[in-house]
Amino acid sequence: MPFVVPRPPELAPATWSAYGLTTLTVLPLVWRRRAPMTVLLAVLAASALYTLALEGPGQPLPYQGLVCVYTIAVLSPARQRAVAAALLLAAVPVSVWLNTRSARELTFSLFVFGAAYAFGRLTDARQRAHRVEAERAAARERARIAREMHDILSHAVSLMIVQAEAGPVAVRKAPERAEAAFEAISATGRDAMGQLRRMLGVLREDDAGGGRSPQPDLDGLPALLDRVRAGGLDVRYETAGPVAGVPAPLAATVYRIVQEALTNTVRHARARTATVRLGRTGGLLTVLVRDDGRGPASPAAKPGGHGLVGIRERAAAHGGTAAVGPGPGGTGFEVRVELPVPSSAEVGV
Repeated sequence: MPFVVPRPPELAPATWSAYGLTTLTVLPLVWRRRAPMTVLLAVLAASALYTLALEGPGQPLPYQGLVCVYTIAVLSPARQRAVAAALLLAAVPVSVWLNTRSARELTFSLFVFGAAYAFGRLTDARQRAHRVEAERAAARERARIAREMHDILSHAVSLMIVQAEAGPVAVRKAPERAEAAFEAISATGRDAMGQLRRMLGVLREDDAGGGRSPQPDLDGLPALLDRVRAGGLDVRYETAGPVAGVPAPLAATVYRIVQEALTNTVRHARARTATVRLGRTGGLLTVLVRDDGRGPASPAAKPGGHGLVGIRERAAAHGGTAAVGPGPGGTGFEVRVELPVPSSAEVGV
């Protein structure tokens, strides 16, 4: 504005040299993020030359210097910040002495430069907090994908192994059962490939907007239990209450919990029968998977197993709890999960 507003008659008009040097005090800011200290030195040098060599219009505030200090506070390491602070503590009093030589201007200049530095440090702290949160979110997403892939692969491979091991015996004694076992192996493999393809498709940027199938839900439980039954385990399915009205994320979690619990039964329990029971009372959904196998002696009962850890993590993600241990009377193995259902998800809402 001092170049636009007419100057008093007693002052000389602004010259092209003054215009040029004023531009040089601002132009280095283009590179302030690449080399903030160099830009600060360039700005100070151009400003000093303008003040000492010319009698041009002045600015009420050194805006370009404030921008440099803010940038250094955000981007530079501690040593460079200390050098910049020492440089300004020397440059600001000199500038005030050349201008008004007043304590008021000195106090105000130190205040605004200190404020610019403080805002820069606050911005740096906020950016670091955002980066930490982004890294935590990425870690949580990696853990979620790992759980999903573990559940899909362990379930499919376990069933395929059981069915394949029974195949040779069935070929000799009951060919029709062997044919059913091979069909079950094929169906299990196709289902696992389909789920993996959908999951990996989410991670591909070029697949955004593609026609991906939704996550499994409670409607998919009968098909899941049929695949387990094809491996020789007699599975009973019971429901109590309006279990069909739960939200989609919670339904997908229930599906994965049942899938992992039955996978552990097939792999470790040597059970003949298993029961899957879903019950809902008010805002609480209970998932119970129980078998008549060898109970806590099974490796499935060990706390270090990835499957049981995944069940607990899935329950905790929805604010629920998971308990594992022997079945009634110490027989078999039992997984009990209790999940709160959001009130907005009540049936009919």
